[in-house]
Amino acid sequence: MKALIGLMFVLLLAAPAAAFMEGGCGAGKCSDCHSLSVDEAGKLLGAGVDHVLKVDQADVPGLWAVEVEKQNQKFPVYIDYSKAYVVTGNIIRLADKKNLTREQVAQDNRVDVARIPLQDALVLGDPQAKTRVIVFTDPECPFCRRLHAELKKVVAADPQIVFFIKLFPLKMHPTAYTVAKSIACNHSLEMLESSYAGKPVPPPVCTSHEVDDNLALAAQLGIHSTPTLILPNGIVMPGYRSAEDLLKLLGSDKAAPAPETPASGQKP
Repeated sequence: MKALIGLMFVLLLAAPAAAFMEGGCGAGKCSDCHSLSVDEAGKLLGAGVDHVLKVDQADVPGLWAVEVEKQNQKFPVYIDYSKAYVVTGNIIRLADKKNLTREQVAQDNRVDVARIPLQDALVLGDPQAKTRVIVFTDPECPFCRRLHAELKKVVAADPQIVFFIKLFPLKMHPTAYTVAKSIACNHSLEMLESSYAGKPVPPPVCTSHEVDDNLALAAQLGIHSTPTLILPNGIVMPGYRSAEDLLKLLGSDKAAPAPETPASGQKP
């Protein structure tokens, strides 16, 4: 009888522990015990964002990735499980050095390439090429000039890639608007390259609205800087890229041409 009572006592003590292990945090992931709704995230973030679009578990344990929108731009912020802290900035995975935040921003801000008219674009490459990339460029932007040289290398390496160049002059370059209108009037890639080379461009000879239309479209798409590339899948990529990086990014198996070696006695 004493042995039976002892066994029952042990079982009674074990039952609550077993129940906890089966349904509590100890039996699974911590995320099983924590939740955050879109509405709750909106209340936590308040006026810091315009909209909360969705909430997912972040790659980093103990954090939610909250997709928000601010001034027509979508990006993730991170809220911890205690709901007491918000983290902004880049999260980089050490294993492969991948910038998870930047990748998510690119995915969140995809554009519909069908919305972008190409009949006014300057064409670099074969217009029938299967891989079509759109470039918003400023004729007086130094980084655009550097990128343009890389685009020419890409086209030379892989004829199946074509770039459609949209003129997008920035206010920080006072004469870029007039230069862009002149290039648009003449629909001239050569004039764009002359501007990049620092050569004078004659004044506009028409009343084209193409540049103004590009400025309005860029604002709608959330494009604010040059150069900005839009990949075939709608991913928006601002900034300069080398020809080698572009070829890899576009899935080409071609290699970028090697830089020219200066002749003897010449400076590189």
